[in-house]
Amino acid sequence: MTRDSQPRIGIALGSGASRGWSHIGVVKTLIDAGLEPDIVCGTSVGAMVGAAYLSGKLEKLEEWVLAANQLDVVKFFGVRLTGSGFVDTERFEHFLDQYVVADGQQIEKFAKPFATVATDVNNGREVWFTEGGALNAVRASMAMPGLFATVSHAGRWLVDGGLVNPVPVSVCHALGADFVIAVNLNAGILGKRERNRVHEEADGEPGILERVRRSAKEYSDSVFPSNRNDAPGTFDVVANSINIFQDRITRSRLAGDLPDIVIAPKLAHIGMLDFHRAEEAIREGEDRTKRVIDDIAGLARNTAR
Repeated sequence: MTRDSQPRIGIALGSGASRGWSHIGVVKTLIDAGLEPDIVCGTSVGAMVGAAYLSGKLEKLEEWVLAANQLDVVKFFGVRLTGSGFVDTERFEHFLDQYVVADGQQIEKFAKPFATVATDVNNGREVWFTEGGALNAVRASMAMPGLFATVSHAGRWLVDGGLVNPVPVSVCHALGADFVIAVNLNAGILGKRERNRVHEEADGEPGILERVRRSAKEYSDSVFPSNRNDAPGTFDVVANSINIFQDRITRSRLAGDLPDIVIAPKLAHIGMLDFHRAEEAIREGEDRTKRVIDDIAGLARNTAR
């Protein structure tokens, strides 16, 4: 086949907070197999990994996440409860600029079509970013309510796209994909999270940890859970509620927006904010992709345009 006759491979990178590091393993495995995606669409953490891939910063992002520990994650969270989110917006935007996509990079300047999904908080409608600033598009797609500040764009207030379209298969189809690989991070997440995990102590800068604990005790307890059998705190209830509706929405959307291939890393044991567990998430993404790589190659051969 000539390049013009080859099918356009779309990849829909789904939402899933810390489980999203598995997207790195998925994308790397596809590249190694010569099945590099032609169209990239992402929601929430999927938007971040997709932007890093297209901006040439995927390896740099992987190096950071593999070296990160719990303290590195805590540093993103402000010690005051003012505003609409815990995450320090300025620090997070600096991280995105350094490790994901440069501030000022326009989506339409990427070598391949790219889109992110956010949610209009006033009416619940999907908002697709297919042009404009890539960093802002990623930040809007990741604006989990209560954790990140809402993002203002074109007269609308936007939050996490996972509320409406956790695995954006429909966006890939709309951008012209001939077949779509969906990466679903929400499979099996209900009722299976380990409650009694052993966490290493974070090293260095105890003052930061103390300030976070004092300002947002329930939040920090969720980052550093104890082994007590107490009733779940507010943050745990919110996190589990997010898991419930994302599971239900994902099932519904994938039934209506059928992908050709589904990659579903088994990461239910990784909590929503266990960002320091990147190595096992990436490895699981690689392993699950290798299991279906022959099927993807077959589709690439048989779906000529």
